[in-house]
Amino acid sequence: MKKNPLVIVLLTAVSLGILFFIIVSAASLLSGNKHSSKSLPIVGIGKVALVKIEGVLLTSTSIIEELKNYIDDPSIKAIVLRIDSPGGGVVVSQEIYNAVKNAKKEGKKVVASLGTIAASGGYYVAAAADKIVANPGTLTGSIGVKMEFANLEKLFEKIGVRETVVKAGEYKDIGSPFRDMSAHEKKLLQDVIDDVHSQFIEAVVEGRKLSFPDVKAIADGRIFTGRQALELKLIDHLGDLTDSIQMAGTLAGIKGKPLVVEKKKKIPFFEYLKEETATWIGDVLVRSIHKSTGTFQYLYR
Repeated sequence: MKKNPLVIVLLTAVSLGILFFIIVSAASLLSGNKHSSKSLPIVGIGKVALVKIEGVLLTSTSIIEELKNYIDDPSIKAIVLRIDSPGGGVVVSQEIYNAVKNAKKEGKKVVASLGTIAASGGYYVAAAADKIVANPGTLTGSIGVKMEFANLEKLFEKIGVRETVVKAGEYKDIGSPFRDMSAHEKKLLQDVIDDVHSQFIEAVVEGRKLSFPDVKAIADGRIFTGRQALELKLIDHLGDLTDSIQMAGTLAGIKGKPLVVEKKKKIPFFEYLKEETATWIGDVLVRSIHKSTGTFQYLYR
């Protein structure tokens, strides 16, 4: 029986198509395996996670969640905290500090790498690390706490605004912008501030293995350069982020250059612009609110 040439051509084309599909699939599989082998930890080699702590510390949720994920990952042997922050809320700083302590408790080595500024709450967080590395020109320290209140009494008088307060509790309207504080109210708040300040000093004493008197002597809110901080034993070494990563790997027993893991947000440019603008506006608003409501702050300026 004579075969139709068209059928032969079609069968040949289908066969070639199937063969091409098999070849492409195999190549893709091999390529995928090669790619995955790079992403998987090699036996005897560990990863170092890089966690960025930047800007005013307004919330601790995302940082704590990121640290927890790395704690639960057995391939992560060490964590580098890249801190570029003037500090922020007292409780936020304390929560991140405790999360770092927990990472150490779970067997992770932690190195704090101080960037342009790591002051007040930024340094508070760093104090929990196994080692602290700073650039010579880094601004750090600022071990202190503050509350800011806006007294708008004279302004309100000029524009004819008056306040009427009905309260239960003598100090319920302490810090009101409609009047000045009494000497007794200032003393009450000073006692609270002093206690929160002592908590900061105690955290540095615990984290840095220093004596309480030595830390208290320099805990007056002043800032230091990285080089000055080294002399005061507030940091361990002078160096940059690369040095910090290598140190973390060495502490964790990683041979050679560590494999660095970093959580990256992939968002479109305009979304990024919107997010950055919102963050900036948020920082300005929060600072303004803090000044008017008297929120505790481990914050440089």
